[in-house]
Amino acid sequence: MKQLVGTGTGKVTFARCVRSNSVLAKMSLMERYLVIIRNKSAQYLLITSFPARIAYGMISLSIFFKVQQTTGSIAVAGLATGVNGVAGATTAGLRGTLIDRFGMKIPLRFFAPGYAILIMLFSTGNSKTTLVLFAFILGFSAPPINLSVRPLWKVTVPPDQVRTAYAVDTAVMNSVGVFGPLIATSISLNSSPDIALELCSVLIIIGGLSLSFTPQLRNWVPEKKEAGDLAVWRTPAMQLMMVEGVFIGLGWGAFDIAVPAFATLENVAHRTGFIFAIMAAGNVIGGLLAGSISKKTSSLKAFRRIYGAWFVLSLPLAFTYPGWSMMIVTASMSLMSGGLQVFYFEISEAVRPKGSAVAALGWLWTVEGTFASIGAALGGFISEHYSPRYVLALTTICIGIGFVVFKSGSTLLQAADRVPSDKEDEEAIESNLDTNK
Repeated sequence: MKQLVGTGTGKVTFARCVRSNSVLAKMSLMERYLVIIRNKSAQYLLITSFPARIAYGMISLSIFFKVQQTTGSIAVAGLATGVNGVAGATTAGLRGTLIDRFGMKIPLRFFAPGYAILIMLFSTGNSKTTLVLFAFILGFSAPPINLSVRPLWKVTVPPDQVRTAYAVDTAVMNSVGVFGPLIATSISLNSSPDIALELCSVLIIIGGLSLSFTPQLRNWVPEKKEAGDLAVWRTPAMQLMMVEGVFIGLGWGAFDIAVPAFATLENVAHRTGFIFAIMAAGNVIGGLLAGSISKKTSSLKAFRRIYGAWFVLSLPLAFTYPGWSMMIVTASMSLMSGGLQVFYFEISEAVRPKGSAVAALGWLWTVEGTFASIGAALGGFISEHYSPRYVLALTTICIGIGFVVFKSGSTLLQAADRVPSDKEDEEAIESNLDTNK
């Protein structure tokens, strides 16, 4: 199918857009994804951002193993990973606000080289204080890769393909979890964490700078705020999503440390990468399946149902061991979480205030990432002084609380609990013709 272009020919071009919308509705799952993958602009966006996403997939375990091998302490390694995440998360919203106001080029071209340099400096650390301090500073300079990629899809594919594009992008984001943790673990255990960190530095430079030169950046224009619009953090629906993010961040941050800590304590540290890789593969599959769901499905209803299944599947987590049992349970959970991400982005897009396309996602990640970092630090301490099983139980509890928060506050998310009419789809296409270049 030809890519839609803004030709200025009015009704003729609009009619073609409407016909393409009906053709897309009749396509099979694989055909929908092939339309995105064959789109040259989509290929460019995915390829340019991939190296930096690999680096992000590697960085947490690279930091963990660097600190753990240097200091001999799992608790300190968890602390370093945690403070790195806190620094990155607390500034995600600010970076998103900068992008919404000034565009993407300058932040990407400034933060990517700075982050790469700080990774190299971190790799030279040899004391507990130095490593924790540099991990903290490193987090502040994290370039806004995913914050930049998400909004660019709207100027890369036609509106009727955005849900499928989000699913493809989510799959790619999760696929780095297949390679990132595996690469970081393999290099750190078989060679040196320093080499893993150096590779992260190179990949972030390549990906960050390549993304800053993508053609889509010329077409993307930050939304203008409307008078009377509330700030992101003052919007009730966004406040609800932030409260849910507190618990999911805490639980998932603890989980991310519990797995390598459990494996290290049991002298099977090499299994860490495989467990995360299996989870990432499940996320990819779950995201792709979610993207195949008809546009007649309400994002909110689908999200609630999958969230409930995610919680139920997490119940045996605390009783697993870093081997086949943990792989099976986390694989089933990741199928659900992969689908959740697709609908989560759609819900946030539906309820956010205008003029906050990047900032809304950034502030959500600020909350979730900050508490994920707290969870990581807490998880390292509990794992070393008590048991990683308590940390895994904390993950399940937090997922359950998050589900209750979302379900009890569903009335605030009604904007995402509706099916767009054909007329609204057509109006959306017409209003976005000039962006489909």
